[in-house]
Amino acid sequence: MNLSVTYPAILFPRISFLFLAFTNRYLTLAPVVRSLTSSSNTNDLGNRRAQINNLYLRIALIKYTQALGIVSFLLCLGSMIALLYVKQAIGEYLFIASLAIMSLSLVIALVEILRSGVSLRLELKRFETDL
Repeated sequence: MNLSVTYPAILFPRISFLFLAFTNRYLTLAPVVRSLTSSSNTNDLGNRRAQINNLYLRIALIKYTQALGIVSFLLCLGSMIALLYVKQAIGEYLFIASLAIMSLSLVIALVEILRSGVSLRLELKRFETDL
């Protein structure tokens, strides 16, 4: 395989965009946590415990997606540098590693998105019991 510097250069801004999306998902959890802690209804302690556990998991998942996104970004940058210095094999390995780590990051992001659905179902259950 003959990899030119343009392939990692094309991936470079996409990784930045995904990292921004992961960060936005993290920032959307802050108001949820604040509203959950400000709620003083003691009738739904089981639901609140489930919500808190789900939020802990979602925060951890987003943290891992961000960390893996950064590693992928750095590997992509390393690949570009290696290819610029005509280190073809090293550049190819770093690019493949970057793709693999970004794929793992996306899988974890998918799991987090699915967990956000669980959070919404828990919230709906809470309102069903109030009716």
